[in-house]
Amino acid sequence: MARQVELTIGVDVGGTKIAAGVVDPAGTVIDEVRVSTPATTAEAVETGIVTAVEQLAGKHTVEAVGIAIAGFVDESRATLRFAPNLPMEERPLQELLARATGLRSVVENDANAAAWGEFRFGGGRGSKDMVLLTVGTGLGGGIVLDDRLLRGAFGSAGEVGHVRMVPDGLACGCGNRGCWEQYSSGSALIREARALARSRPERAARLLDLAEGDAEAISGRMVTQAAAEGDPTALGLLAEVGRWLGEGIADLADILDPAAVVVGGGVSEAGDLLLQPAREAYEALLSAGGHRPHLKIVAAELGNAAGLVGAADLARHP
Repeated sequence: MARQVELTIGVDVGGTKIAAGVVDPAGTVIDEVRVSTPATTAEAVETGIVTAVEQLAGKHTVEAVGIAIAGFVDESRATLRFAPNLPMEERPLQELLARATGLRSVVENDANAAAWGEFRFGGGRGSKDMVLLTVGTGLGGGIVLDDRLLRGAFGSAGEVGHVRMVPDGLACGCGNRGCWEQYSSGSALIREARALARSRPERAARLLDLAEGDAEAISGRMVTQAAAEGDPTALGLLAEVGRWLGEGIADLADILDPAAVVVGGGVSEAGDLLLQPAREAYEALLSAGGHRPHLKIVAAELGNAAGLVGAADLARHP
């Protein structure tokens, strides 16, 4: 029988900070550190990762490290191929960490790591097949099928936000047009709220009040606050993002047939103000919906810790 690895470290690498934590087999973070990330060079980011790991490894007996990072990771979970928001290309993070700390490690895309965390310990518990959708600045995702994280032939599976929903639609930062995240994300919510405040200020009175009269200062949190107060314009804006979310989930259901879709990210803090319109759109558009079981659409449970916890657990079960 394989020996249980008791404690591992999860590292969540962001554009401005690195969060690292010691995680036990139950998914509980028992110690945590944060290191600022002067993301000027790849070496600076890597030094931050090593520093965070060494601080925790100096206080706990750990056997492995999982690194969650926004970018494309190779199929062997060893090399970061490209990070769009960090100055990093073709960086052998697994080798670097082993040389600096002596610890074995795995490297994983941050959305994949978060999906694994929610699957094991959060909103996807009890499901063999689950999709995580992170509705934040963009729309990220991770897929678990038959109890295994789906990574694809080259490690790049799960980029659901760049499925083209609208031919010749809105331009996306990926270079294509009409990507799903252009219609269902925090950026989409803010874009539409600000546009409405500029063109129909009388309809966006509460949002402009929260933004002190400046349409360009309207944020996603302001929309969520106004919606929670019952403001009809804010409710409509969230419902529109939720509708697009549900339409895409119906497509995912036809392709992957998961038991659950777990929704995380900053916009998900709106709760059922976002999720209920998503559920209604999904149910209306699911093919043969009256003749098949329906998946559940639920909120994520681990919050910002999902990537850290998931990466630590992936290191335990490489």
